[in-house]
Amino acid sequence: MSTFTLAVVSAGTSDPSSTRLLADRIASRVAALAARRGHTVQVSVIELRELAADIASALTSQLITPKLEQAIAVLRQADGIVASTPVYKAGPSGLFTSFFHVLDNDLLIGKPVALAATAGTARHALVADDQMRPLFAFLRTLAVPTSVFAAPEDWSDPALASRADRAAFELVLLMESGFARAIRDESWQGYQHEFGSAGGTETAIDLDTDLMRLAVGGSAG
Repeated sequence: MSTFTLAVVSAGTSDPSSTRLLADRIASRVAALAARRGHTVQVSVIELRELAADIASALTSQLITPKLEQAIAVLRQADGIVASTPVYKAGPSGLFTSFFHVLDNDLLIGKPVALAATAGTARHALVADDQMRPLFAFLRTLAVPTSVFAAPEDWSDPALASRADRAAFELVLLMESGFARAIRDESWQGYQHEFGSAGGTETAIDLDTDLMRLAVGGSAG
């Protein structure tokens, strides 16, 4: 039996919010489907509305507050992620995209992600695939094939439960594969990392060079 950690990222701004409700529905199905296959799932929730000021500070000053660092640590340790956002102005919320913009580009390499979005109209049904999927592709995650979208009329439609089940099962299979863990353990150095990538602990960068001494305000030679 394996124990998986699942991070739920919700950008809902109300309490309760349909965005969090959709994320919780997917997470509960992940736990149930994993249990049928002999696994347990530990769920940690990141409510972005509670980190709004911290995210803004990181965007403007590169300062990572302890609250934001705690959220980043949850993602770093996660075996899988459920990422859920409301749709504003025909796109993911600014709070949602800003959070992922402040993350290190290497933090989520290979991690499986289920994409979810909510909106007031079905006209935004393609936002998860059209706008969220490219963001997570840039972060080099493995977004599951099935995205989950819910407009008000979808909550009573059995098709929503079916899509949530399909996305959850895909996420379980990817977590079982251990793909992200294998990358970090066996081929991490094969990626071109930025300085300080993934917390600055996974790369071997020689700081004792003329160039690096100049970069931190010292002198060469």
